Amino acid sequence: MRPWRDGPADRRGYHHGNLKEALIEAARRFIAERGIGGFTLVDAARLVGVTPAALYRHFRGREALLEELAGRGFAELAERLARALTARGTPLERFTRMGEAYLAFAEEEPGYYAAIFETRGVNVPNEAGPRPSPFDLLVEALQSTFPDGFGGVAPRFIALEVWALSHGLATLAAAGHLPKGPGIPDTYELLRAGVLALVHGAAAGKPSAGAGPAP
Repeated sequence: MRPWRDGPADRRGYHHGNLKEALIEAARRFIAERGIGGFTLVDAARLVGVTPAALYRHFRGREALLEELAGRGFAELAERLARALTARGTPLERFTRMGEAYLAFAEEEPGYYAAIFETRGVNVPNEAGPRPSPFDLLVEALQSTFPDGFGGVAPRFIALEVWALSHGLATLAAAGHLPKGPGIPDTYELLRAGVLALVHGAAAGKPSAGAGPAP
């Protein structure tokens, strides 16, 4: 990761009416490089070269800016998962690629990813109607992959386990806590092995410990 630069050459100019987009981009870049904990509206204002008071014409506060950033990130993540779901290959291959797309998004868009999980109740506007969430897409993919079900275990439960696996690996990888070295699987290999273990175990009627019956 390159060192953070905060100077006139690093500020992105904007034209009249484009301040909102400049602020969102500044927030995305700042969080990607420094983390979400230290981000403030003052940081965003400084990066685009305006006074903090100018920000309040577009965002009522820090949380409002983060919600906008999270909504955009959430929409992009859902789009990536949807593409993986409709790609070539067997249903199980497509389902596994959804997990890989999730990891890739976390690696490539750390600003968006952090904002998504910092905010709650993110609403993603969509002119075509309600947009399916990443979780909804996981459930849909599971039901397509295993139309006969999972031996009494709800597909939503298995999807939640897969999501937890993907998020856990992405978080550990971002923090540098996953071990590396000869003979140790990389993040994507760990994900593939975990997904196969979860879905095959469930399909064989051997749900994970603590799994409840389908509602």
